[in-house]
Amino acid sequence: MRAGAGVDIRVRAVAFAARHRWFLGLFAAGAALRVVAMLGYRPALWFPDSYTYVVTAMRPRPDLVRPAGYSMFLRLLEPFHSFAAVVFVQHVLGLLTAGLVYAAVRRWKAWAGAVAAAPVLLDAYQVELETLLVSDTLFLFLVTAATCLALGRTTWRRAVGIGLLLGAATLTRTIGLPLIPLFAVFLFRYARPRPALVMLAAALIPIAGYAGWFHATYHRVGLIGANGVFLYARTMTFADCAVMRPPADLAVLCDPRPPRDRPPSQSYIWDPESPLVRLPGITFTRETDTLAQRFAVLAVTSQPVDYATSFVTELARTFAPGRPVYPDPEVYALYEFPERTPPPPVRYVATVGAQFAEEYERGPIATEVVEPFAGWLRAYQSVAALPGPALLIVLLVPPVAALRGRGHRWGLPWATAWALLAVPAATAEFDYRYVLPAIPLACLAAVRSCQDRRREPDKIDTTAQQDRYSSTDHVNTT
Repeated sequence: MRAGAGVDIRVRAVAFAARHRWFLGLFAAGAALRVVAMLGYRPALWFPDSYTYVVTAMRPRPDLVRPAGYSMFLRLLEPFHSFAAVVFVQHVLGLLTAGLVYAAVRRWKAWAGAVAAAPVLLDAYQVELETLLVSDTLFLFLVTAATCLALGRTTWRRAVGIGLLLGAATLTRTIGLPLIPLFAVFLFRYARPRPALVMLAAALIPIAGYAGWFHATYHRVGLIGANGVFLYARTMTFADCAVMRPPADLAVLCDPRPPRDRPPSQSYIWDPESPLVRLPGITFTRETDTLAQRFAVLAVTSQPVDYATSFVTELARTFAPGRPVYPDPEVYALYEFPERTPPPPVRYVATVGAQFAEEYERGPIATEVVEPFAGWLRAYQSVAALPGPALLIVLLVPPVAALRGRGHRWGLPWATAWALLAVPAATAEFDYRYVLPAIPLACLAAVRSCQDRRREPDKIDTTAQQDRYSSTDHVNTT
């Protein structure tokens, strides 16, 4: 290499670092946190769902409760025989998510893009989520990537990419399904019908393929077989059989206790004392799921005000100050970096999953807590997290900015963030890990809403622009 070329590369590198110094500083801090997490908790942290994901990865078959997208992600990494490698990739996805958020904002002001990306990089609960063997980090990356792609000029290639990302997100967590029509409406409004239709086709083709696999396995239509069960559990926070007056076959699902004395919603799915779990057979048979869905629909239609009140109460937990313990201390503790090695699983399904996990790892899977790294993270987690009220303020920034005539390119990430928060509260229950995927999108929407429209460099195509880009694509492909 010529000496002049080497100097030129160094000059460009210095200029690049100067332009992006705010983000690069935060990125380095976020990367360091993740290195400490991998040193402090080896090879990974386990969640009750983790074992089911591993079973599906090792013996590919649609699961009745969760789609298999994350399991296929684990299967893809199975040749490494290391859950530490899985955690490493999840940390990389977290860092890439921050990079996507920054890239979507930086053309306005680099420091503003760094602020938008900061929660993903520095929030201790985000780092802990990436250390857990759960689907949320993968889902977060896919949805953020789809959102950032949709904010650019919408050619047919981008539409295909958006659709594939949303299809993959839906097969990772079913909450991705309602995002597909949301994105379609956005593309229809800001681009043209053709990109919206292309996006829909690209999203629905892999979903239809998975649905076909699910039907061939269980002879049932859908992606999972637990929608009715989860909705039943959701309604048990308010369902009053004296008001509902259910028929005899549904009355067996009633709980005579007043709602204030009942356990959290999830107990009605897993607790052996749940009226649903006490029914013959496994909880997620077609008959049981259908029965639970009928009960839930009756509860909602008989008590719409109670359902709405319950939904608002559940959603409001997102913004509660102080991070109250919910739904119970056991689940709450799973989102904290532990002080000692967690005990092995005791439920039958989890113990089977643990055996498959040892096959995957080709060795022991128990989490090793290594000091002082683990202690540093526990201390950091006690102070470094986005408070619930702060998230609410972030979500209120875009509509306030709109009243002042500011930026207009915030609608999709803002609506997506609210959908990610509202759908679980409406159909299942609030959970702290369901909040984290909404945070980068909320921050992205807030910062973009403050942009001056006159300075926006990358507006979505008008019809004329769309024709030009479509023509360019055609020339390039021919």
